[in-house]
Amino acid sequence: MAVKITATYAGDKQVELRHGPSGNALLTDLPADSAGKGRTFSPTDLLASSLASCILTIMAGVAERDGIQFEGASIEVEKHMQENPRRVARFACVVSFPGKLDERMQAKLLACVKACPVHRSLHPDVKVEFTINESSK
Repeated sequence: MAVKITATYAGDKQVELRHGPSGNALLTDLPADSAGKGRTFSPTDLLASSLASCILTIMAGVAERDGIQFEGASIEVEKHMQENPRRVARFACVVSFPGKLDERMQAKLLACVKACPVHRSLHPDVKVEFTINESSK
């Protein structure tokens, strides 16, 4: 299924993105280290956000199927850039699960990382590291 996203340059290094099916919109801005003002998500911030959102929704589906309360789960993504060429080099992710989950369920949920279409779409040189928040263990 194809989804149309329209990107329109709004000026001052910002781009408005409009989601075709819903009409929802958001702005991007270049980060300060790339001659932008860092007022909102950068394009590579959206990549990090896409990765976290995709993985979290897949985890939620698995948890729901297994009867696990999952509301309140979160993923914190730290995006690391490299120069020459400028690109995303690594995502360091920390997942926090609601309540205490046994090791088997934690492993099952972490396996969702590999099932994520965003993760599968990343170049193999982009490292994705996942750890579990200690308070979730």
